[in-house]
Amino acid sequence: MKRRDFLKNASVGVAAASAPRGAFALPQGGRDTNSQPSCSEFHEQPKDYKKTPFRRLVILGESTVEGGPWLHRQEDRYADVLVGLINACQKKPIEYYNKGIGNNAISPRSPGYGQSAKPSALERYHKDVIDLHPDLFILAYGLNDMRAGMPLTDFREDMATIISNVQKACSPVTVLTTVYYMTGYGSWPPLDRGSIELTRRYNDCIRGLAAEFDCILADVWASEGQSDWLIHYDGVHANQVGELLIGNRIFEALAQHASGLTNWTFDQQLNTQWTQRVKKGRAEARDPFKKTW
Repeated sequence: MKRRDFLKNASVGVAAASAPRGAFALPQGGRDTNSQPSCSEFHEQPKDYKKTPFRRLVILGESTVEGGPWLHRQEDRYADVLVGLINACQKKPIEYYNKGIGNNAISPRSPGYGQSAKPSALERYHKDVIDLHPDLFILAYGLNDMRAGMPLTDFREDMATIISNVQKACSPVTVLTTVYYMTGYGSWPPLDRGSIELTRRYNDCIRGLAAEFDCILADVWASEGQSDWLIHYDGVHANQVGELLIGNRIFEALAQHASGLTNWTFDQQLNTQWTQRVKKGRAEARDPFKKTW
């Protein structure tokens, strides 16, 4: 499929990704809560983490990353959806390494580790991530550990270890995903200790990690909107439509913080008749095009 057709058919225009940190901060001294801030008070230029195209993506995660029999095709996985969107924007395709393992835990400290697929994320991230030297790293954990009732302090420490060591080793743009929505909280023991409330606490933890380690946050929980019809019969995994939403949410967050994804687009459009005409018109209106990134 041509890049143009892919972008046309993909559902890129889902709900807005997580707002840049500080974008909705009120001015010093506060203001009357009954009055509405102006648009200029809401605006903050997002941080640009990557001014050149991405070269290599590694995504480390659980079953929703790896994919499985709940999907008709492997390319329905949200990671593949994301890769398709990235490749539609870049002149050269990104190298893609899917390091998802179904029924995986963040570390041996997770209560579900004993019956999980081995090795855990903490036991394999050197080989599966650092040794591949990605410039884009997505860490998608928390679902199974939440379902197993892992203490948040332990989960946070293990996530922080992985993020910190990967960043020190190869300095990739790092994306953290919030925990996915699900419906079968009482199914599949011993992974039956989770809840919506615990998921929210895990997601607050992940947001805090993103802020601490300067990561991009992709709020996939918000993209699903607690819509039960986006979840497979198994109560755990997103169905095909849910996978599309998750992939698009990560792409949306990434595109808002990586101008390099638009380089090829600007190169292609520069010398078209339309671009030359509108650039001239803007210059004559004393509102010339200006690259701000």
